[in-house]
Amino acid sequence: MKKEDVWKSKRSPRGGGVRKREGSLKVATVEGRRTPWVEIKTYTFHPTIYKSMLGRVSADAKAGDIVTVYDRKGEIFGSGLFNGKARVPLRVYQHGEDEFGEADFLALLDRAINARKDVLKLEEATEAYRVVHSDGDGLSGLVVDRLGDVLSIQVHSFGIYQRLPEWIPYLKEKLAASQVIVEVEPKIADLEGIHIDESLSDDIRFAKFQEHGVRYEADFRDGHKTGFFCDQRDNRKLFGGYAAGKDVLDVCCYTGGFALNAKLGGASDVTAVDLDEKAIAQAKRNANLNGQAKVNWTHCDAFSFMRQMQRNGRQWDLVNLDPPKLIFSKDQSAEGMKKYEDLNQLACTLVKPGGVMATYSCSGQLSAEEFEEMAIRSAHRAGRRLQILDRTGAGADHPVMSNCPESRYLKAIWSIVW
Repeated sequence: MKKEDVWKSKRSPRGGGVRKREGSLKVATVEGRRTPWVEIKTYTFHPTIYKSMLGRVSADAKAGDIVTVYDRKGEIFGSGLFNGKARVPLRVYQHGEDEFGEADFLALLDRAINARKDVLKLEEATEAYRVVHSDGDGLSGLVVDRLGDVLSIQVHSFGIYQRLPEWIPYLKEKLAASQVIVEVEPKIADLEGIHIDESLSDDIRFAKFQEHGVRYEADFRDGHKTGFFCDQRDNRKLFGGYAAGKDVLDVCCYTGGFALNAKLGGASDVTAVDLDEKAIAQAKRNANLNGQAKVNWTHCDAFSFMRQMQRNGRQWDLVNLDPPKLIFSKDQSAEGMKKYEDLNQLACTLVKPGGVMATYSCSGQLSAEEFEEMAIRSAHRAGRRLQILDRTGAGADHPVMSNCPESRYLKAIWSIVW
């Protein structure tokens, strides 16, 4: 160890010892504290604490440990999961002085399940919904979707992954689920130090289920995220309600949710476009599940398709624009915003005067206000005007905690285009 990596510290009134630097975190011994523990430098109730926000860490704190969180005055601030090597080394699950243990995680799972079953009563309308929405349910690093009798789980935390062998049977029993798929993105696994245990997942590729009477199939091998976008459930139904007798265009249709709701909602004609060939194939299978609902599925780049339709003078009564996430970080915001503007400007020109357009963004880095300003600016540049009817977002099974407002990632604007 280099000389500059070890130094003596002055003793505080609460006791102290020799501190050493481990990575970018200072390891210390302080008498009279609940161990293992960590310190935060600044007061924040946000659930995710980055390395720059952490102070000292107790010498016995290991990756995946429940730690007591102390503030800079040495007073107990809360409890969380620690992983010193991670990009987010501390995730806080409780604020206050009460001790937090493994049973408290199960209580948080129960709270999330009860909200969906007893408060929202989602099972009366759908067989697909989000059971746990990470920070929105006080369970940072964990996402659980129920898709029929399958639980699709995404993990972003080593400590959460470490506990899945105990949590999975508990979730299956509570939700009467028979099978489980666990997904960890390779980049997350590398950052968190997660070694994938294949035995956690059942050998299953597809799951079938219904949502508001529409049948779907999720593909866990070729699908995105948890296999199905439960967040758009209410928007899909709303879109279908506008479709009766209308000529409909669905851009970035993915596996066809909006297109199918439009067709089953009485649309006279539906064209659906996506660049992902596998998504189009899944959309066709979904159409077959619904009595071979007739949709003009088009495998094409959204920009190229809309520019060609613009040159052709083609317009629709009802247009849906649901692009994938285009802004992944603040550094990419300018580039992503330009893509949003181009897409929305093109889409506006394809709406018949007096027709309706729904446009979305799932980029958490883009605020609702910025998204609306972009949509208006794009319409004006196209020589059109938006008569805004509604502003919506993700379904209620994607709640937003007041201490983590950026969980409100999905934004939608519904307008008559003049």
